[in-house]
Amino acid sequence: MILDEIHTLHSSKRGDLLALDLARLQQLAPNMRRVGLSATVDDPAVIQRWMGAGRDVDLVLGPPGAEPQVDILLSEGRVPWAGHTAQHAMAEVYEAIKRARIALVFVNTRFQAEFAFQELWRLNDDNLPIALHHGSLAAEQRRKVEAAMARGELRAVVCTSTLDLGIDWGDVDLVIQLASPKGASRMVQRIGRANHRLDEPSRALFVPANRFEMLECQAAREAIAENRLDGDPPRIGALDVLAQHVMGCACSEPFDMLELYEEVRTAGPYRDLTWEDFEQVVDFVSTGGYALKTYDRFRRIVPGEDGRWRVRNIATAQRHRLNVGAIVSPAVLSVRMAGRGGRGGRKIGEVEEGMLEMLDPGDTFVFAGQVWALEGVTNLDVLVRPANDRDPKMPSWGGSKFALSTYLAKRVRELMFNEEHWKVLPRDVCEWLGAQKDRSLIVGEDEMLLETFPRGQRHFLVCYPFDGRLAHTTLAMLLTRRLERAGVGPLGFVCNDYAMAIWSLKPMDGLDFDALFAQDMLGDDLEAWLDESFMMKRAFKGCAIIAGLIERRFPGEQQKTGRQITFSTDLIYDVLRRHEPDHLLLKCARADAATGLIDVARLSGLLERIQGRIRHAPLEHLSPFSVPILLEIGKERSPGGATEIMLAEAEEELIAEALTP
Repeated sequence: MILDEIHTLHSSKRGDLLALDLARLQQLAPNMRRVGLSATVDDPAVIQRWMGAGRDVDLVLGPPGAEPQVDILLSEGRVPWAGHTAQHAMAEVYEAIKRARIALVFVNTRFQAEFAFQELWRLNDDNLPIALHHGSLAAEQRRKVEAAMARGELRAVVCTSTLDLGIDWGDVDLVIQLASPKGASRMVQRIGRANHRLDEPSRALFVPANRFEMLECQAAREAIAENRLDGDPPRIGALDVLAQHVMGCACSEPFDMLELYEEVRTAGPYRDLTWEDFEQVVDFVSTGGYALKTYDRFRRIVPGEDGRWRVRNIATAQRHRLNVGAIVSPAVLSVRMAGRGGRGGRKIGEVEEGMLEMLDPGDTFVFAGQVWALEGVTNLDVLVRPANDRDPKMPSWGGSKFALSTYLAKRVRELMFNEEHWKVLPRDVCEWLGAQKDRSLIVGEDEMLLETFPRGQRHFLVCYPFDGRLAHTTLAMLLTRRLERAGVGPLGFVCNDYAMAIWSLKPMDGLDFDALFAQDMLGDDLEAWLDESFMMKRAFKGCAIIAGLIERRFPGEQQKTGRQITFSTDLIYDVLRRHEPDHLLLKCARADAATGLIDVARLSGLLERIQGRIRHAPLEHLSPFSVPILLEIGKERSPGGATEIMLAEAEEELIAEALTP
């Protein structure tokens, strides 16, 4: 059994399911050999443990091949203070494409892919064949692009992670990364798409969109040169995936609980599975759990006279086989004006449900250039009302779907702290760092800078953890709760991968920041927020689908609509919260929210790292570092062509203020 690109599998629920399948195959074919292939594994021991608990797994290390050539593009020798599209450098990117045989232009989001593609076509006076490839395009369209690329008919493809893996086009001689790389391993994988030969160096061009991204690109460049990669920690197998596997085993043949338990524990992610957790999983598959056991539809497996568990009937087995898998696509929600009786009125637009996961009823946000207050989420409708007279609590969406890796974030902090190291950076970036040092602080690599300053009628708290947008957003949500109790009147917040800003009615200079950032916020504060949060229903829906509690497809029938699935899972979620709060799927949902939606592990590490190491800089006005994060505020308030003009004017004003002695 050969598993290619194994680094993309082991840290996800797909990897959990595959590990369980390998354990089952090993029972059927005891002499089966397992071989994992990857060019970007930082810690091979993690992969070996995933490949099989208690098994001898051989590790074969191949020669690294020619070192990649990685350059950083500086448009007209400068790097912008802010931005995330790299629009300033698109003319130079187009010229690089013209000089290459075939170029892959990687971006981190679908929005960036569409934007970059349109910008390149606007510049394409030579009529070069340039294509677009991302996950929202129809499969037929993606296949056409791939076929044209294989025939050598294209000069460039703008793409997301859809072309990270499995592409072996020998004529590709240049990989361009627009905006930040986010991780050294991801970039090694992408760079490997160019000159897919062992003895020829791959060529890559990083295009930073702003000055913080310049630091990130330089850190990634050095990590790649040193062959220092970032990886994922060992994973504990998800119980909703195990429930699906148990059901699949029952559909195959009757099983003995103890025998299956011992088999499951040979799968790497489940090596430490307790008997109590396994019993709860089997009970869930057989009854749905205590609160649902009176409903006959949840009885999917039954014990036989021989003590073995088997599928209830053929129809149940058919439905299971139609619904297997560990990938759940996000739902699209309709944003509607709130009407009487909690009903939705006029439709304003549509958003993916992830956009609302950090908001509670009453919070304000920007959509379609207007400020709205969230009334609630019912099924697939987001009910809102205008809030034109209020500042939005969350003024900006967007950013990469990838988090800045922990390893790369550490290297960025090291680069900032080491003034001798600045000489590898462009002159304007060095001047920016120097201005920050003169007007505020540049702190040690294990410290966190926290700035407070007034601006207009507001008071700002800006900190720079460099731990990724997810962890920062969760931190901001929890901090605003504490700041409300402290009586400073927090009004809103904004986050990116590097920094977080909160603004309030009253000054925050005199707060006890060690207490404010104490690790106990991950206790009652986090619990209270999760209990109220829409994201828990979102996480529960994914777990319910994977575990088989909710079925999307039925024999001879059309697939359930997203509205039907959401209605069913919301109803069951409310029942279980009231009557069985320790239900298996509620535990799974909390685990998913903690790892995937709010990044509690990363946040916990951040809070531990900065305890006693917060450096407070009370300022009279904003700092050079704070300009990019403050420009995030209100960037979606003005739809249309005026946005770029307004942002440019705001940027000039903020820069002038930041450089004031």
